[in-house]
Amino acid sequence: MPGTFPLSITAIVILVAFLYFVATAVRILNEYERAVIFRFGRLAKAIFNPGGEGNGPGIVLLIPLMDKMVRVSLRIVAMDVPSQDVITKDNVSVKVNAVIYFRVVTPESAIVEVEDYLYATSQMAQTTLRSVLGESELDDLLSEREQINHKLQRIIDEHTDPWGIKVTSVEVKHVDLPPEMQRAMARQAEAEREKRAKIIHAEGELQASEKLSEAARIMAAEPITIQLRYLQTLTEIGTEQSSIIVFPLPIDLIASLANRGGPSPPKEGAPT
Repeated sequence: MPGTFPLSITAIVILVAFLYFVATAVRILNEYERAVIFRFGRLAKAIFNPGGEGNGPGIVLLIPLMDKMVRVSLRIVAMDVPSQDVITKDNVSVKVNAVIYFRVVTPESAIVEVEDYLYATSQMAQTTLRSVLGESELDDLLSEREQINHKLQRIIDEHTDPWGIKVTSVEVKHVDLPPEMQRAMARQAEAEREKRAKIIHAEGELQASEKLSEAARIMAAEPITIQLRYLQTLTEIGTEQSSIIVFPLPIDLIASLANRGGPSPPKEGAPT
């Protein structure tokens, strides 16, 4: 069978060529992936992409030796911004780190407009973090964290928009203060607590004096209330286990009793 061997070689060559075509021409993209295709160095669209829009997801057919594909993920990326040395507006040196959340919304721009959009976004976040926090005072950095986060997100998003990047959120994670500043803030917080305690105590004294003044006016208008108060005090003292009870009496009552029990003054003309 002289024709069998050449036929087998031809079949093998065809099979190898088909496998090479499939390996180089067919790409499968996940739901969160898109393809940026370059045809002879220029942007192009996929030849065949059933069930997808543009260059993905699903099956993407390329032209071998002509097309080059770059995969781009559309999922949100959480990137840590390394700790940055920042000098605040009131000349306090702090270390601040943050996290930035962003995603690719235009894959073509993310590949064409910038060499490495992940590295570029990280560098932009670091420089923006230093510049924005350098314009803020330490108290604002600690108390107005939400406003600073919004400002960082807006600025970074404006700079990365030409790259097809959408920054969804920026969060300042940790502010590392120098030890001497931590001690100063601890003393300030303690002084603030003492101030509030003294104010509350003074307000209590003021309210108590107002109530006592009101009670004094009522007792002055109704003298019988003083006697009732004496009786109530005696009842309260009687409940205590004490051997000696000192009970105050009005001076005028004691004077009247002394006059009744003492000798009467001598009459005029009587012998002494």
